[in-house]
Amino acid sequence: MLKIYNSLGHKLEEFKPLNEGQVKIYVCGPTVYSYLHVGNFRGPVFFNFVRNWLEHVGYKVEYAVNFTDVDDKIIKRAQEEKVSATDISEKYIAQYKKDFKALGLRPLDHDPKVTTYMPQIIDFIKDLIEKDHAYVSGGDVNFSISRFKEYGKLSGRKVDDLLEGVRIDVNEKKQSPLDFALWKTAKP
Repeated sequence: MLKIYNSLGHKLEEFKPLNEGQVKIYVCGPTVYSYLHVGNFRGPVFFNFVRNWLEHVGYKVEYAVNFTDVDDKIIKRAQEEKVSATDISEKYIAQYKKDFKALGLRPLDHDPKVTTYMPQIIDFIKDLIEKDHAYVSGGDVNFSISRFKEYGKLSGRKVDDLLEGVRIDVNEKKQSPLDFALWKTAKP
């Protein structure tokens, strides 16, 4: 019997997939604005191992890793190199896949790009605003951690502890320094 640590319940629990005999793994992938270093591949190597082991013991596994192909760092790199943001992201996605293969990792079943899912992302952000978990400020949309009482539950950290001893630059678009951007206005 496989047991895994449940971060929310803070205990080891028997692994029970949602669908018997099938496991779906989704891992947040890289923001593709530069070459990746060995530390960036820790996750892919680990989850490749998990996938292989799960298949070895009889599960059918579907494995997905996304690419964040739109981001301030990508835009900045594109401006520096005088190319489009798409050129930058495609270049580094191709390099990631090459490095992934060179490490002997099995191909992903799915590797979606953030830009492919913009309509769904926009709908999700609208839903967060309607539920008062997010707010619009200066054209940006920020997630309000104070309006989501469960924030920190998964990590086991208290919001007040996150602020303690931290120097945070003031951002007038945020109601709290710990709020984070869900959507940013395009810069000229």
